[in-house]
Amino acid sequence: MKKIGILFGKERTFPQAFVERINSKHVNGITAEFVKVEELMQNSPSGYAVIVDRISQDVPFYRAYLKNAAATGTAVINNPFWWSADEKFFNNVLAEQVGVPVPKTVLLPSKDHPDDTSSESFSNLKFPMEWEAMLDYLGGFPAFMKPHAGGGWKSVYPVENWNEVFKAYHETGQLVMLFQKAVKFESYFRCYCIGRKYVRIMHYEPRNPHHLRYVADHSVSQELLATIEDYVLRLCNGLGYDFNTVEFGVENGVPVAIDFCNPAPDADVNSVGKENFEWVVENMANYAIERAQAHEDGKMNLTWGTFIQQSVQGLPLSPPKAAAKKKK
Repeated sequence: MKKIGILFGKERTFPQAFVERINSKHVNGITAEFVKVEELMQNSPSGYAVIVDRISQDVPFYRAYLKNAAATGTAVINNPFWWSADEKFFNNVLAEQVGVPVPKTVLLPSKDHPDDTSSESFSNLKFPMEWEAMLDYLGGFPAFMKPHAGGGWKSVYPVENWNEVFKAYHETGQLVMLFQKAVKFESYFRCYCIGRKYVRIMHYEPRNPHHLRYVADHSVSQELLATIEDYVLRLCNGLGYDFNTVEFGVENGVPVAIDFCNPAPDADVNSVGKENFEWVVENMANYAIERAQAHEDGKMNLTWGTFIQQSVQGLPLSPPKAAAKKKK
């Protein structure tokens, strides 16, 4: 019997529905359950063919547990080795390389020194930075200050002038920040991508209260939606994420990728709504079953994005050609 497990924290609706959905399908040789983490001895298999990770970004112990599980044969969704290395500034670099529009962005060193460092630790860093040159590159205000790693809209500051920039910068302490051009969007979309092939484009309004953000209906062309779908696949194939959300702000008819490093995306029925919830539960259950059926004992069962695959081969990164299996 091959076991599929889900590792989670405070959330309740998705983990319960995910496990129940898999077990309700009665697939021969497949069962699902909540992961039970016991005493962890090094190089000891987890006992799971597949683990869906929803919490290790907040719990370092779980991240180490998942790396051990992956190294001993578990297919972990998402790849914990890549997830540990990834961040939003690099995401923008990759996006440009695969032909997806992103806002102009500058990486800033943290305002405060990291622990156990001093000014002498930064002998190679130019000081002071040329703030006007950075703003000229962005194309002027309005802009955003946001962490280069993280999520949940934590420490995100819209800025309209230099006073707001430096106020935000001083409040962020040791966070490494992005200084990013604001996208003046006329419509906005949040897209689930599962298995780098199943895509659901959701109308979204980030300016609404959290519980109303999916209550939106933007009138756009099928051509624009097809472009968004293509961009979702390019990004998730390049990064190698098998469960992700990608956000686009459409400015002057062009979908601009704003946030696409969400490997533990919101899947709570109370925020995403019943239809989106049903889609993500069904498709995630089916994909986890696919991965369990493809699981091979004694082998590494992780997936890697084209950035890693083509880097190993010494090839330039290029947009993937895979087509989505769209389910609405």
